[in-house]
Amino acid sequence: MPPTPLATRLAQLAVSDPARPAVTCGGTSLTRQQFDRRTNALARAYAARGVKTGDLVTIGLPNGIGAVEAAVAAWKLGATPQPVSYRLPEGEQRAVLDLVRPALVVGLGQPEIEPDPSDEPLPPAVAPAWKAPTSGGSTGRPKVIMATHPAVAEVTDEFAAVFGMRPDSVHLVAGPLYHNAPFMMSAAALFSGSHIVVLPKFDPVELLRSIETHRVEWMFLVPTMMHRIWRLPPEQRDDVDLSSLRVLLHGAAPCPPWLKHAWLDWVGPERVFELYASTEAQAGCLISGTEWLAHPGSVGKVARGEMRLLDADHREVPVGEVGEVWMRPSPGDPATYRYLGDTPTTLAGGWESQGDLGRVDEDGYLYLADRKPDMILVGGANVFPAEIEAALDEHPAVQSSCVIGLPDDEYGNTVHAVVQSAQPLDVDDLLDHLRQRLVTYKLPRTFERVGYPLRDDAGKVRRAAVRAERLA
Repeated sequence: MPPTPLATRLAQLAVSDPARPAVTCGGTSLTRQQFDRRTNALARAYAARGVKTGDLVTIGLPNGIGAVEAAVAAWKLGATPQPVSYRLPEGEQRAVLDLVRPALVVGLGQPEIEPDPSDEPLPPAVAPAWKAPTSGGSTGRPKVIMATHPAVAEVTDEFAAVFGMRPDSVHLVAGPLYHNAPFMMSAAALFSGSHIVVLPKFDPVELLRSIETHRVEWMFLVPTMMHRIWRLPPEQRDDVDLSSLRVLLHGAAPCPPWLKHAWLDWVGPERVFELYASTEAQAGCLISGTEWLAHPGSVGKVARGEMRLLDADHREVPVGEVGEVWMRPSPGDPATYRYLGDTPTTLAGGWESQGDLGRVDEDGYLYLADRKPDMILVGGANVFPAEIEAALDEHPAVQSSCVIGLPDDEYGNTVHAVVQSAQPLDVDDLLDHLRQRLVTYKLPRTFERVGYPLRDDAGKVRRAAVRAERLA
């Protein structure tokens, strides 16, 4: 059978159960039938502005029904949604648009596009690339990661199966839809018939309330969100009914073991899963909470594609030793992406690296250390910032942290901790806390307090930018 265009799948779902909720945000909800018709009308309006099969449509909207509608309208024309942050400064907007050359820009200060008067279906069309998220990359310049899979239901069905999504479920979107994981996971859920509940912005109390109100079964979080939820007063967490929750998937950044243990104890290890993969999606690991308890700190075994760990001379490292993680699709599988605005770091045989470091145990479980560019060399010893940040974030006064290396004449580098907290730092108390968790050479020599979050909405910390600011 020929592949099923995403528009066809949406129409089929609308016919099968027209009154079932499709998308909800901020008290507004659209049924499957309403959503299908509204996106028909919006797609017709995009077509009137010249959008056609193979084009890119840049979408810079805040979380809401409109952001989901814009992506679906693009798919209905055979165009590729290219989500970006609606808060991009003008210079970054210009750099992205110069790179992408989209047929249409939705949001980013552009006038709102009114739907066409007609909501009749359009001829079936399939975008050759089903998504094109944007990344700053290691160069600081924008790059677009064009998926090589077409916009067909068989592709989103495969992702839904990998992520443990059941058809006709309830999916909570906690993160910004301009980030890859919330975007692709919400699409996989939507086209498998799930009700998508979108948070306008992340709020730990509202998230828990939404799980209870909508009987949410599946959600994706980053460790920063997990941290903020866990820091709520226990009575606020314990008063919420989480019995509907079947899968909590987390990823995008390392999860501190203490925080992982807290969530496993709270919601149960059988409901918590962790994903390790890149937007490029050459390969990935997946681990359940139950497996994690047997292999604490691991991100799992390879579940998709292939991985190998190599040293600086590109030789295989022994079991238990840290090396750079290299990935590729399984033999015979096609490439999963292509870049606009960048070139990958590659080795012969199609191996590529995103700069992550890790080790593998005797059972084949991968344990991440940190990112190669962020490692700090202190007196000849390797110090991984993520390990220190995990220890810092366990302190009740710490809201977020970023650890960097600063130049030092004696040691080459010293460890400097930037800490977000509501109150002035008690450095002696912090050091006492860290000494119970870290060896001496990993302890920060200096501390700095800030009053703003050090991680973005996707849970990422840009250590290179933080370091550059301190050295300016």
